[in-house]
Amino acid sequence: MSTSGDGTTPAEPSDGVPPTAPGDTGTWRSLTTQQSQPRDSEGSVARGVRRLTDNISLRARLTLIYGMLFFAAGSLLLLLNYIIIATLLDNLTFTLQPDFPYSDDPEVVEAVKNSLIENVLSQVTRFSLLALVIVGLLAVALGYVVAGRALSPLHKITRIARRLSERSLHERIALSGPDDEIRELADTFDDMLERLDRAFDGQRRFVENASHELRTPLAINRTLLEVALSDPNASADLTTIGRTLLETNSRHERLIDGLLFLAKSDRELEVRAAVDIGEVSSTVLSQLSAEIEEAGLTLRSDLRGATVSGDPVLLERLVANLVENAIRYNVTDGEITVRSGYYESMPAVQVENSGAVIPAYEVEGLFEPFRRSSGDRVRSSNSAGLGLSIVRSVVRAHGGTVTAWPRSGGGLVVTVRFPGQARETPASGNR
Repeated sequence: MSTSGDGTTPAEPSDGVPPTAPGDTGTWRSLTTQQSQPRDSEGSVARGVRRLTDNISLRARLTLIYGMLFFAAGSLLLLLNYIIIATLLDNLTFTLQPDFPYSDDPEVVEAVKNSLIENVLSQVTRFSLLALVIVGLLAVALGYVVAGRALSPLHKITRIARRLSERSLHERIALSGPDDEIRELADTFDDMLERLDRAFDGQRRFVENASHELRTPLAINRTLLEVALSDPNASADLTTIGRTLLETNSRHERLIDGLLFLAKSDRELEVRAAVDIGEVSSTVLSQLSAEIEEAGLTLRSDLRGATVSGDPVLLERLVANLVENAIRYNVTDGEITVRSGYYESMPAVQVENSGAVIPAYEVEGLFEPFRRSSGDRVRSSNSAGLGLSIVRSVVRAHGGTVTAWPRSGGGLVVTVRFPGQARETPASGNR
């Protein structure tokens, strides 16, 4: 199973989620087939080395590089020292005491000289290596400390970047110190934050202005059309045109509301509260029960409590969009199954619906704005094509994941998971 960059995960073409059997609403739908893993052509040693290097921090890498360079330079220094001492000892004039046996024999003198030189070089080499090891370990420890001091500005940049959000883009690094490469990086980062702050501020103002400037004329048009249609002396042609314009106006209102909500859901969460996703799902189903009955669909649900930290309004809109999507793109005498609770140890909600067969390669595109499973942009009287796009944006804002799978026989299974503690609660309802 491949995951796209936007967090949606379509199924492989050969896979499909089996429909929920009657009485089995409490079982979460998931793909059970295992995908074949690509063969790794690298050897075990190469994989081990790659994993080791990937897990080493930059500070440790700099320390290792400094240590290796020190030991390499020290080894070269020992070699040069060995050669110099050996050359100096070999060029010395060496004589034996007269009372030494065979002191006048050149071969004996040379043998004693060579033995003395080898003994001196052996002692010098042994103590030099010991000194190299001791000083090298001290140099590695010092290199670790120096690397930490050198990387401390980068740690400051990282901490500030982690704290940043849409509401804290005014914060700056303002790094002091010498005008070096790290100072240049911090200044560049501050300039980028300045541009982002202006861009987000402009976006907020645009959303606020658009909310008023776009909704007001549409509300005026709707009022004028309703007044015209309420006139008992209006002709049949005028009534027909008025109703058509009123439907078009309503479509534009839904489109603008969807776009504004999409812009809001793409922003940083301004409200965070403990929300029971099971209670939210139950509320949404109660609100849409009339629409489900009017569409002639069979509703099955298994709603269990699961606490999510997030915006209650956005979470309710997320569940509502999933259910509305399941209603609009269903078939005659179809069915909808809604689950909430804990799935794979995470708070989750899953909406399954019957419908037309959806190829696996089209699933990811359903989360793009103005994309519909039918591929028909004309059939949009009840939909602006933003439902699943808003779902994805709300999921992103809450740090969750949304997964979509085609359903065997037609339809779709959409699962939304949120970060949270794994804690199962009793079922709140099943119908």
